[in-house]
Amino acid sequence: MDARTNSEAAATNRTTVERRSGRELVVTRTFDAPARLVFEAWSNPELFQRWWLPKSMGMTLHSCEMDVRTGGTYRLGFGGDVYFFGRYIDVTPPSRIVWTNEEDGDNGSVTTVTFEEKDGRTLLVMSELYPSKEALDAAGTGAADATHETFDQLDELLLTLG
Repeated sequence: MDARTNSEAAATNRTTVERRSGRELVVTRTFDAPARLVFEAWSNPELFQRWWLPKSMGMTLHSCEMDVRTGGTYRLGFGGDVYFFGRYIDVTPPSRIVWTNEEDGDNGSVTTVTFEEKDGRTLLVMSELYPSKEALDAAGTGAADATHETFDQLDELLLTLG
């Protein structure tokens, strides 16, 4: 990162959340790190656990099993019987990760995250595509809205990796 302060970086690396259609929610953010580091933070379970949950929610990620490769699976455990799980459809380091969200059964979304590097910075675009408008309406935007905080946490982590 250059000589800018963390607050200046946060101001220029604003997270946006947009409902692009009846079935798709898109989140964008630019990070002051190369794509290989941002990709690593998304694909290394030890790093992922350090930023993915919003600290303000007071939740803990008790288990984080991630086999980030095309055909691999993931299972994130929050205690009790609460799990997020699915499979990786397409993993192309360091530019793309696509996975299913199977905890919602037939209403689960497919998430695509792309990492586009330019001048040492990475534009991240995360798309959640739901099978129907009703499935997106039922899911709401809570998880996407939480990315404002989680992506700030990712920014902090990336500072330690560079």
